[in-house]
Amino acid sequence: MAQLKSLWQSLYRAMTDWLGEGWLVDVLVIIAVTLLVTVLWRVVAKRLVNLVGRSSSTWDDMLWDSLNGPVNWLILLVGVSMVAQTVAGRIDSELANYLPVLRKVLFECLIAWSLWRLTNGGEHEFIRRGRDITTVQAVGKLLKASIIVVFLLTLFQTLGVNISGILALGGVGGLVIGMAAKDLLANFFGSLVVYFDKPFKVGDWIRSPDRPIEGTVERIGFRVTQIRTFDQRPLYVPNSVFTQISVENPSRMLNRRINETIGIRYEDADKMGDVVAKVKDMLENHPDIDQHKTLMVNFNAFGPSSLDFFIYTFTKTTVWAEYHQVKQDVMLKIIHIIHELGADCAFPTQTLHIESLPEGFGRPAGEPGAA
Repeated sequence: MAQLKSLWQSLYRAMTDWLGEGWLVDVLVIIAVTLLVTVLWRVVAKRLVNLVGRSSSTWDDMLWDSLNGPVNWLILLVGVSMVAQTVAGRIDSELANYLPVLRKVLFECLIAWSLWRLTNGGEHEFIRRGRDITTVQAVGKLLKASIIVVFLLTLFQTLGVNISGILALGGVGGLVIGMAAKDLLANFFGSLVVYFDKPFKVGDWIRSPDRPIEGTVERIGFRVTQIRTFDQRPLYVPNSVFTQISVENPSRMLNRRINETIGIRYEDADKMGDVVAKVKDMLENHPDIDQHKTLMVNFNAFGPSSLDFFIYTFTKTTVWAEYHQVKQDVMLKIIHIIHELGADCAFPTQTLHIESLPEGFGRPAGEPGAA
């Protein structure tokens, strides 16, 4: 060790004698060491990439992705700041007094950047594993907000600002800001209600009987919720609205309902009992009808031009397209049953009964008394 130190001192004196300026030697040494550390880091980084790639866990990949970029910039930051410190000390510049603070601020930025990347990676990983998107995004936003707050407080402390004074000022100014931004705060607390109560999540189809709001939820932010309507228009709803209206979530339906009224002709009244019985039997044996839910088929009303019976049942599927396929199959089978029994579906008709005609009305032309 002593020999290395002696060798370094001899080399340093030789370079100083050759260049004539000790500070210039320091700059060259710092640049050389920075380049050497950069090359060594690149070599180590390649081996770490191979090591991480062989691991079955994805968390080490995520951690590596969050650290790789900031570490590269950290090496450059240390080298450049040491060179600047050396040069500033040589020219007796006031910049030398600010360089340590600037170095610390940039170092804090790199830490915040790394934590931000780590949060993004964790958010994507949880979503990939099938966790609830709304909850994952909510936790991710809270973590990012915490990173920003801690970074700003640390930054103020580094710059010499009294944090206690800022917190005290926040208590007084919070009331003023709250009154000025009450709508913004209402939307923020509305988003918390959505996150914690979970009346819907990203990907759900929702609608409201109180407002013309219907579509698929695409994003739940701290201020607005983005909904894609069925005509593919984006709809942005302030979160405070959801604390004041009723929201239906058809995506969480267990079944879809078939509720239809069918009419047959009055002349087929004697076949009504058989029609109702066969339709009910068909529904009870239909593979796509949920037999654990209410199933009703009954003669219901004497209509103006038909004898009406209704069906009330539920499908097993909740998928919109599949539901209509099942409903179509049920309706076609009902038509087949009606025709099979010799009856027919009714359509609007009117029968005119005339008890008597005025004198001479309707007599053939040429007859006595004809008009």
